[in-house]
Amino acid sequence: MVDCSVKDWKGGDKGSATLDLKVAKDETANAVVHRALVRQLANQRQGTASTKTRAEVRGGGRKPWRQKGTGRARAGSNRSPLWRGGGVIFGPKPRDYSVKMNRKERRLALRTALVSRAADLVVVEDFASNFDRPKTKDLIEALGRWGVEPGAKVLIIVGERDENVYLSARNVEKLRLISADNLNVYDMLHADQIIATEAAIAKIHEVYGND
Repeated sequence: MVDCSVKDWKGGDKGSATLDLKVAKDETANAVVHRALVRQLANQRQGTASTKTRAEVRGGGRKPWRQKGTGRARAGSNRSPLWRGGGVIFGPKPRDYSVKMNRKERRLALRTALVSRAADLVVVEDFASNFDRPKTKDLIEALGRWGVEPGAKVLIIVGERDENVYLSARNVEKLRLISADNLNVYDMLHADQIIATEAAIAKIHEVYGND
């Protein structure tokens, strides 16, 4: 259980919020989170890289020169991997890089990763009502009031996607906005600081707190 102070739109303290999630044991936490991270990155790979072997390269059917008497090394095809324009030895072929992980283990890794970043987590009140239209400048100023360091990589977790907030955030360098039901290990570990709304914390407990 982790207690976090809640900040309002102006940056003042509004109250407190509790992050009460079941996490992995200390001796297995690193391994579980690492497996989830490797799975996420591996599953993003398309696996479409492909090279041709000497059997697939066009040409090379005729022996370049006779076997003996020329003084040169033996050669049976000008599409040998040793030749320019030849095939590729052990080159990549289309394959599936996906890694399987049990659902309960994935969710445990998500909760563990989030709680491990509690020191860098700032909980704020829901601020979508402050945007009657997209305004990137207002969001940047709010981040400063919430204690976000200039140039830091920031992850904002919201309960529900609001179009004005999304449009205000999408052009900010090093800022990523996701909804609470789309949490992923990479974004949580990659960010320097995490901003979560009260609605997002409630949604996280609702979606991930039942295991």
